[in-house]
Amino acid sequence: MQTLTRYCLKFVEHCLPNALLLAIALSLIVFLLGVTVEGQSAITMFNGWGNGFSNLYQFAMQMSLILLTGFLIAKTPIVSRMIDRLAAIPKTPSQAAGLIAVVGMVTFYINWGFGMIVGAFLAREMGRRVKGLHYPLAVAAAYSGDIIRGTTASIPLLMATEGNFMEDVVGVVPITATLYSWWNVGLSLVLLFLLYYVFTRVKPETEEIQQFKGEPLENAVEKVDTAGMPWAEKLEYYRLPNILLALLPIGYLAINFHQLGFNLNLNLVIMIFLTIGLLLQPNPASMGKAIKEGILSCRGIIIQFPLYAGIAGMVKASGLADSLAAWFVDIATVHTFPIVTFISAGIVNIFIPSGGGQWAIQGPIMLEAAKTLGADIPQTIMAFTWGDAWTNQMQPFWALPLLGVAGLSARDIMGYCVMWTLICGATIMAAFVLLSMI
Repeated sequence: MQTLTRYCLKFVEHCLPNALLLAIALSLIVFLLGVTVEGQSAITMFNGWGNGFSNLYQFAMQMSLILLTGFLIAKTPIVSRMIDRLAAIPKTPSQAAGLIAVVGMVTFYINWGFGMIVGAFLAREMGRRVKGLHYPLAVAAAYSGDIIRGTTASIPLLMATEGNFMEDVVGVVPITATLYSWWNVGLSLVLLFLLYYVFTRVKPETEEIQQFKGEPLENAVEKVDTAGMPWAEKLEYYRLPNILLALLPIGYLAINFHQLGFNLNLNLVIMIFLTIGLLLQPNPASMGKAIKEGILSCRGIIIQFPLYAGIAGMVKASGLADSLAAWFVDIATVHTFPIVTFISAGIVNIFIPSGGGQWAIQGPIMLEAAKTLGADIPQTIMAFTWGDAWTNQMQPFWALPLLGVAGLSARDIMGYCVMWTLICGATIMAAFVLLSMI
């Protein structure tokens, strides 16, 4: 474990540019592949980039709001106390890293935005408290929990929805056959125990340890003397405005869930997070302060999401994703198809780090092939879902919000994330090999 970790750290230190430079490099690579491998003209590639550039505007705003509303919750006294109590449990760096990893994966399972924020704040607090805990390792442990596919996994939820774009090919595939099948739940539990084991065994050299030096989380409500303030300014320090505003999303959510059931999507998650933040924040002034701090954490999302949308536009326009998927299909058999799907999804995910967008491009090819080969459809869906999650572990795109809160760069944590990528990838492939034998 130590040897693998040291090798991954050295590789990242010498070979990985920062997140923005990586996005630029991937843009150039895809452009050149489209021209040289697919034989597309430069005009086609330019148009693909330009047409794709704006495709993630809405998604970037949604991710920013998930981050901001998650920040809003994390910066409330009750959540700060919860993190404070969790941070008091471990007594050694290994125990701290293991607990961060477990809490990270559990909260990621509930929701991506919540896991990102809670994991980052827990890593900060433990990095400050636990003597000898290497802060980049703590942040990497928090992010590595993102491997889990939980209640809001977009691909299996989409395939379980009537009217989805592949219904005429494979029908509606219920989540009891994919996300909540016995074998997928078992794989999720294996990954949870494996994540804990891995991060409790990684021990940086003493001279490499970087202790977190930031400020502790605020548990107390700031006391402000409102005497002599105009009434309009005094309102900023009363809870009532928060509660009155919270009544609007509460009413909407109650009606929505009553009429449509518990149909979570990104917009509803943002609204739920906002509602919880409004109810837990002591007053509008405190809420405004938390939002101000959270906005700084969104800076990576704002520019890099459109760059990756441009990359996805070039991949789609050039036919690169189709060619890669078709090549994998040609070499697959009925037994190896889920593993081939997993690897294919993982490779394309590096260039299109959006599960829904990637599924729209590759999904029809993979499901048509699975049907032709007689491969298991639910396993194919989950193999693709896990493949999308797999290379997220070494793709800075999804780590940007967490890194913004943690105050680190991608290079600081990616050595550990690459190590985890290799281990979890081998584990997931082994699971699908065993399934093919049953």
